[in-house]
Amino acid sequence: MSLQYRINNQISAKEVRLLREDGTQIGVVTKEDALSQAKAAGVDAVEIAPNAVPPVVKLIDYKKLLYQLAKKERQDKASQKKVDLKEIRLTPFMAQNDFQVKIDRGRGFLEEGHKLRVTVKFVGRQLTHKEFGPQMMDRATTALAEIATVDQPGKWIGRQYLATLTPIKRK
Repeated sequence: MSLQYRINNQISAKEVRLLREDGTQIGVVTKEDALSQAKAAGVDAVEIAPNAVPPVVKLIDYKKLLYQLAKKERQDKASQKKVDLKEIRLTPFMAQNDFQVKIDRGRGFLEEGHKLRVTVKFVGRQLTHKEFGPQMMDRATTALAEIATVDQPGKWIGRQYLATLTPIKRK
């Protein structure tokens, strides 16, 4: 929260649009009138919209305003859903049962709402048969097709063939 607000005598405008603490509008008044109303109410005059014409000033305790902004920021941050990237690793010549176990694990990740990276890892002499990478990836994506869409299609990165899947939104 790097916003700096002008308060009381720091306000430079001659006329301001004045708001009460609850947000109701008082109207356009002089800076001196706004400061006297703030002093009478025992609060600060805080310039909340300096670029408006005339600038908007709110009669509120400055510490209370900062607290409200921090509270709103915390709520916004908490309401954001964190989407993690989970990964399952396959090999080009894995057995059917091992493949099914990995696919079931990936299905669980997708149902929880996570993105899924599918990696087909080649080791040693397996690299002489690179054509099995896309084949294994196709098997994996078709097995997960009813709950996920391909976000990034398969591509080679070093000794690995990678693809990213995104869960389908359900209602």
